Amino acid sequence: MAKVAFIGMGVMGYPMAGHLKTKGGHDVTVYNRTIAKAEAWAKQFDGKFAPTPAAAAEGADFVFTCVGNDDDLRSVTIGKDGVLSGMKAGAILIDNTTASAEVARELHAAAKEKGVEFIDAPVSGGQAGAENGVLTVMCGGDETVFEKAKPVIDAYARMVGLMGSVGAGQLTKMINQICIAGIVQGLAEGIHFGKQAGLDIEKVVDVISKGAAGSWQMENRHKTMNAEKYDFGFAVDWMRKDLGIVLAEARRNEAKLPLTALVDQFYGDVQAMGGNRWDTSSLLARLDRK
Repeated sequence: MAKVAFIGMGVMGYPMAGHLKTKGGHDVTVYNRTIAKAEAWAKQFDGKFAPTPAAAAEGADFVFTCVGNDDDLRSVTIGKDGVLSGMKAGAILIDNTTASAEVARELHAAAKEKGVEFIDAPVSGGQAGAENGVLTVMCGGDETVFEKAKPVIDAYARMVGLMGSVGAGQLTKMINQICIAGIVQGLAEGIHFGKQAGLDIEKVVDVISKGAAGSWQMENRHKTMNAEKYDFGFAVDWMRKDLGIVLAEARRNEAKLPLTALVDQFYGDVQAMGGNRWDTSSLLARLDRK
């Protein structure tokens, strides 16, 4: 059993911290900006909560962060009462936020000054993956640090991989989002085309899902898309945040991402339709609008 702190009780962090307590058997203290969520977690999982990130991190062997964006991450780590002001030397900071590779390297340097180790460890699998403890975790950091952290991360993960040095986890997550954006747009266009052609979408998907066109998105989202229901999973606002990180990195490394840039614009159209909190499959709603 390790002493663990978890910062960020959102739709991902709340269940992830729960798995660290119940499946991992760790001594877990949580922090959340809205204290009521931290209190609710502590009551549900018989854990503890703290008034600041620094207080939560005090004495912890492992500190996890899962917040909204780069600025939120800086606030809870290197900001006033951030975790690095409370962590002990030799502890490991594991960041599950989907953020930039740049901020990962920044936090790694700040952690080193405190004698703290750092791993960037963004996750994929959505809210359902977090709740079921089957997330995919893409890590960047030193191999020796990763080997210490992996048994703890395993509590909420199905797959945990070391992708390279610090920042490599975030870069891998960017590739994940690039691939998802293209697949969802293709699926949306396919369903839209089928509807316009008067085909039975269920029959179509039943056939093509068994061949080369099959994907997780097709298997898990085609029914809700066909029913014009878009309240399942990852929100458009979050996807646009992620694609913004991707496109900024592409400008730095001169990668050519024409499809990703186009789909990002399409998600902007969905936001303009009022679909900020719709899930990412709502690209179909943009095509179906009259």
